[in-house]
Amino acid sequence: MSSMESLAQLEVLCEKLYNSRDSAERAHAESTLKCFSENSDYISQCQYILDNASTPYALMLASTSLLKQVSDRSLSLQLRLDIRNYVMNYLAARGPKLQNFVTVSLIQLVCRITKFGWLDDDRFRDIFKEATDFLALASQDHYLIGLRILNFLVMEMNQANSAMPLSLHRKIATSFKDQFLLQIFQISLTSLHQLKSEVADDLRRVPISLALRCLSFDFVGSPVDESSEEFGTVQLPASWRPLLQDPSTVQIFFDYYKVNDTTVSKEALECLVRLASVRRSLFVEDPARSQFLSHLMSGTREILQTGQGLADHGNYHEFCRLLGRFKVNYQLSELLSVEFYGEWIGLVAEFTTKSLLSWQWASNSVYYLLSLWSRLVTSLPYLKGDTPSLLDETVPKITEGFITSRINSVQASSDLDNPLDSAEGLQDQLESLPYLCRFKYESCSLFIINIMEPLLQAYTARSRLPAPGDVAELSVIEAQIAWMVHIIAAILKIRQTVGCSQDSQELFDAELAARVLQLINITDTGVHAQRYQELSKQRLDRAILIFVQNFRRSYVGDQAMHASKLYARLSELLGLTDHLVLLNVIVGKIATNLKCYAECEDVIDHTLALFQDLASGYMTGKLLLKLESTKFIMANHSRENFPFLDEYRCVCSRTNFYYILGSLVFMEDGPIKFRTFMEPLLQIAVNLEASADAAFRTDAVKYAFTGLMRDLRGIAMATNSRRTYGLLFDWLYPSRMPLLLRAISLLTDEPEVTTPLFKFMSEFVLNKAQRLTFDSSSPNGILLFREISKLIVAYGSRILLLPNGTDIYARKYKGIWISLTVLSRALCGNYVNFGVFELYGDRALADALDISLKMTLSIPLSDILTFKKLSKAYYGYMEVMFNNHITISSVLNLDTSTFVHIVSTLESGLKGLDMGISTQCASAIDSLAAFYFNNITNITAGDNPPSPAALNLARHIGEFPSLFPQILKTLFEIIIFEDAGNQWSLSRPILSLIMISEQMFSDLRAQILASQAVEQQQRLSQCFDKLMTDVTRSLEPKNRDRFTQNLTTFRHDFRAK
Repeated sequence: MSSMESLAQLEVLCEKLYNSRDSAERAHAESTLKCFSENSDYISQCQYILDNASTPYALMLASTSLLKQVSDRSLSLQLRLDIRNYVMNYLAARGPKLQNFVTVSLIQLVCRITKFGWLDDDRFRDIFKEATDFLALASQDHYLIGLRILNFLVMEMNQANSAMPLSLHRKIATSFKDQFLLQIFQISLTSLHQLKSEVADDLRRVPISLALRCLSFDFVGSPVDESSEEFGTVQLPASWRPLLQDPSTVQIFFDYYKVNDTTVSKEALECLVRLASVRRSLFVEDPARSQFLSHLMSGTREILQTGQGLADHGNYHEFCRLLGRFKVNYQLSELLSVEFYGEWIGLVAEFTTKSLLSWQWASNSVYYLLSLWSRLVTSLPYLKGDTPSLLDETVPKITEGFITSRINSVQASSDLDNPLDSAEGLQDQLESLPYLCRFKYESCSLFIINIMEPLLQAYTARSRLPAPGDVAELSVIEAQIAWMVHIIAAILKIRQTVGCSQDSQELFDAELAARVLQLINITDTGVHAQRYQELSKQRLDRAILIFVQNFRRSYVGDQAMHASKLYARLSELLGLTDHLVLLNVIVGKIATNLKCYAECEDVIDHTLALFQDLASGYMTGKLLLKLESTKFIMANHSRENFPFLDEYRCVCSRTNFYYILGSLVFMEDGPIKFRTFMEPLLQIAVNLEASADAAFRTDAVKYAFTGLMRDLRGIAMATNSRRTYGLLFDWLYPSRMPLLLRAISLLTDEPEVTTPLFKFMSEFVLNKAQRLTFDSSSPNGILLFREISKLIVAYGSRILLLPNGTDIYARKYKGIWISLTVLSRALCGNYVNFGVFELYGDRALADALDISLKMTLSIPLSDILTFKKLSKAYYGYMEVMFNNHITISSVLNLDTSTFVHIVSTLESGLKGLDMGISTQCASAIDSLAAFYFNNITNITAGDNPPSPAALNLARHIGEFPSLFPQILKTLFEIIIFEDAGNQWSLSRPILSLIMISEQMFSDLRAQILASQAVEQQQRLSQCFDKLMTDVTRSLEPKNRDRFTQNLTTFRHDFRAK
């Protein structure tokens, strides 16, 4: 930057970078200016810009460029100190005159430098004193800058950075917390007191934000999920105790809540929420805790009395959170001991009731209030003493208010944003309700029945009409009934006795359940049987399914013997004498839904989830087999009886459907029932086999074939033993396998056909639970692999010839990764003796490995890393190849450049973020290095001559000697500088590579030491010396374990500052 003219040109570019609406102009400016953030030679020029530029955008460029340079952590200690000192002086001299966004960027820069240098030099820690010096200056602008520096410093220290290992971040954050955080919080409180009156609201925002950041600090190293509004106890250190016991600490936040600025008032409430969440043990004596609680309750009482600020939605939401924290952190007895508890609980009850009436506005906030009341109710049995809790009067009103609000909400709900469509939303809304309802269960159940009865009568009357009549009115009735069914389902989900006996509770459960069971018969009769396309009808049936799920868990199957009172009452009301009769009604509803909801995927999925839960239970599964409705489904599982099997949108559901049916079939012994069950599928297969080749490209034949594959996949998923797998294997092999080969040969370019086929095969060849265990004299394992080989070769040889097309993933990569998964599972299934193929000259294994390798080599590494599923399949395949088949695989027979390319992809996998893939790559590299060590490095006179595979590997390494050193360097960089969760797996290839060549290890050691600071080199050299302590020159398991232990110690010592 030699002249003011070029500075002016730079300012123009910066203006375009930040302000231009032309994307090409912005991209050009970014490309031209990126050198400032990428090249450390430009740091001095950034300083020149800060000193001389006149536009804020040029200053912003200099600041952000320095921030990026500092974040790379490659600058020298002195240079970082110089930048830090320069920026602090710059803020002191010119800070008040800068644009706000420039000031913020410069403060971020100095805080980032401070954090990254915190353990390098104590001079970085002077930032606290320098920030307080800003506060001492007479200028209000300097005061504000000082608070902002502290604000961003707390934020930077609390926030993990991708450029810094997590363990180092925790070490720095802990050091900062112990040394300065309490003092910064005290400064924020002092500032709040000083700025309490006669200042602009903008100025108040900074200290309140600083206080909130201090209270939100991660005190114990377990950061909360930022996507969740919930957090646990705030673990303040004991040194904070005097500050919290001072009444003015809590009071200042209540005072700031009263200001007109909603941003300030909301953050004041957020601070109070965290103060209410402070760990109980912080207060050593009960009186101190009671006084603190009393102060919080007094402040909330005043807000409840005046209603000040609650018209703002943000304030309202935070206030509900604050009320919800009272019972999370304090016992009911402690709340009762506060002298004005009666007034406070009455105000909270009134506030809750009003909130329920304005449910539309407060729908996301009511959850915290209901949670408070449910926790109060559930703690009543543990309450000692005679002090009245006043819950008997308040809870029933709140419960009735909530139920009424749900009924009233129906009129205002639209189909686009209906709360009945959100499973998570319903879960949140109804989570606390069962505890409230069961508190005064008799009166509550009577209230629910009095609402439910008129609705059922109206709904029944509608079913008898010749036409639906007013559809809108009927939809409202269905929505109201759906809400009531959801409420009853939530109540039956929890069987907690508070205030009534188990027997009386069962009777009330029976009364409520009877209304819903009665509804099941109504929904599918008369006019209602013609309304399966209506959204309100679908919502009602989903609600019924959820009710059945919850009712089943409490009263069907293993639990039925404990529910005699319930079934006695159901027998009186509906004639349902025991759980077997009830189960028949449930399965009948399942069958009806599967017949009638051909086009509603959501209801089908809910229905199948219920069916699967019933079938997977040991007792309920056995009971299902006795039912006529179950026998009907199993005998008539064709698309004529269940039209959803013909719907493309339900293709995934049919796999699940046949998985359930398969599970039920396999519960019974005997191949005859299995063959009878498979008759419809056999007929489809026979028809497909009879089709001409040309017909295979018609939609009807393709759909029939893919449907068959999905059905067979479901049945294969249900086989979990040698016996059940044998039944399916005998049905499929050899007569059905030619059909699969024919389909893959004719329709290679049709992913909608090849994907279901390969997904079925990937399940069929998976040896889960050792189900693929054949007799010692059986050739079935070898025969199965030969069929797999035929499919892989047929597919691979054709797919490689096809053009890529626009959507290469759907057209090629998806089929390739599933076929690789099939092959990988077969290769490591442990049911094939692969030596037999070479012994008898069978090309099945060699051909499968050849074509699969060609498929992998056809995919660029960038695409492998881009597509997650492809990446997992590729690296899983490579792990199997290197671990199990390195001597016979085609990898070592490749030319050197291709071999090096494959091994370099393993190195790329090591560097990736996916720990599973990293582990697979480490395993593959370990196998390769161990093979080299055992067959080349460690070979002695008198041993057999090296195998052709070993000679090929030696040739590759001879032509590319830097391969192993580069991988070893990568592994050490991951171990030293990253927080790898799979350190054990990474240690394996490191030892194998060190064993290959001690010189390679010595060179790497020298290289790593040279890259470190001079004053650290002696200590780090000692770390390397200890790494090989007691490690011998072998790859025996004990030696490997010893090296792994040494590596853990090495990593800890190396990273210590």
